[in-house]
Amino acid sequence: MDNDASAGGTTAIVGRLALGVTLLAFGLGTTKVIDGVTTADAVSLAHYVGGVALFLAGLLAFRDRDTASGTAYSALGALWFTWAVTAGGQMSDNAAGLFLLLFALVALSLALGAAGNMLEQGTYGLFFVSLLLLAVARFAGSDSLGKAGGWFAVAAGAVAWYAATAALAKWPTALPRRAAGRGVTAAG
Repeated sequence: MDNDASAGGTTAIVGRLALGVTLLAFGLGTTKVIDGVTTADAVSLAHYVGGVALFLAGLLAFRDRDTASGTAYSALGALWFTWAVTAGGQMSDNAAGLFLLLFALVALSLALGAAGNMLEQGTYGLFFVSLLLLAVARFAGSDSLGKAGGWFAVAAGAVAWYAATAALAKWPTALPRRAAGRGVTAAG
């Protein structure tokens, strides 16, 4: 593995940690894999860490002229803040599905915009799939699709957590690249 540990500044690391923790809590609550822990248990964490802290990290990233992180963290902070404030409220399944679908498009844009950064693409790509599955689950009333969406959120959270930890610990953040024409030899 290439030891490319230049995975962003302090603001990006804080943003990745906030996103990772929020996604892990939300995803594990959605899967209900831990007895007695549900999605509702992630509301406070999503409100303050995913919403307020992530949005603040986005504003600080803009101040540091990091447009990509600023856009991602501000948009995702708004997602988590809105989700936390409306959780438990009277909202139809179709309205909730639409909310999730619209933010799935935001996650897709973030994944496509993170070209060249495998860990960010992985985080946002997995989050896109999670939100898409959760939206379809709400439209269709399918608990099994909702749980699958939760597992994708857990995976996205684990990738975001790794990206932050790798930057702090100077672990590898990129796969090695082979030179063109190397690695294959002709027998003969």
